[in-house]
Amino acid sequence: MVIASKFRNGQFRRDGARDRTGEGAFWGVSALAFAASATVTIFWCGSMPAMGVTMPSGWTMSRAWMRMPGQTWPAAAASFVGMWLVMMVAMMLPSLVPMLRRYRSAVDKRGETRLGWLTMLVGAGYFFVWTLFGLAAFAIGVALASSEMQQPALARVVPLASGFVVLVAGTIQFTRWKANRLTCCREAQVHGFALAPGVGTALWHGLGLGLDCALCCAGLMVVLLVIGVMDLRTMAGVTAAVSAERLVPGGQRVARAVGSLVVGEGLLLITRAVGLV
Repeated sequence: MVIASKFRNGQFRRDGARDRTGEGAFWGVSALAFAASATVTIFWCGSMPAMGVTMPSGWTMSRAWMRMPGQTWPAAAASFVGMWLVMMVAMMLPSLVPMLRRYRSAVDKRGETRLGWLTMLVGAGYFFVWTLFGLAAFAIGVALASSEMQQPALARVVPLASGFVVLVAGTIQFTRWKANRLTCCREAQVHGFALAPGVGTALWHGLGLGLDCALCCAGLMVVLLVIGVMDLRTMAGVTAAVSAERLVPGGQRVARAVGSLVVGEGLLLITRAVGLV
């Protein structure tokens, strides 16, 4: 009787229309965020190659790890983190969107009506983790760049060391640790007991998703940082690898295939470095 009454009053039709409107808004905002971040990232990538510093050993170090004339270190860090965050939105959003949809579905079943607001909080928590990752990367990059500028002998071995780092990052793709981390990302299901509607729960869920993703992507992010933090081809390759690992059936096989490519790139870098020396 209650169901029939709701149907006659048009509540089911209104709820269905609201759901479709909310789902359409979700996809629209996601597409807009991806398009905007990708556009800005491509612009930055196009401007960075001309801003490198050629070292005595013949390789070029990105100015991403340096201050601009008259710029303070806090300003340089803020600039890098802002650039990094925009990059992460463009790179991670394709694999994040399915997880956000699962979250929306879970809280919607509990009668929550603030889906848009809570979804944004999940995304904020997720990208906050990547912001911390960017701060750590900047600190390490600045320290290494400073050492390389002051010690020519260290600068000469950087290309060879970079090749070995990429080689190790590729081998990580074959490890049990990587398989476990990837399983956490692929099976990031929304459990009712942990996702009662609420601001705190949404933020905590986003932080958890971000931490799992950052750990799973650590090797590929290292490859991006070593080869060139603003190299568009490397960025596109890492984005495709991250998305495929999470979304394509047989993600662990995809991860191993990606590992084979990264190992090959590492060996190529080592060969070139040896020839350069």
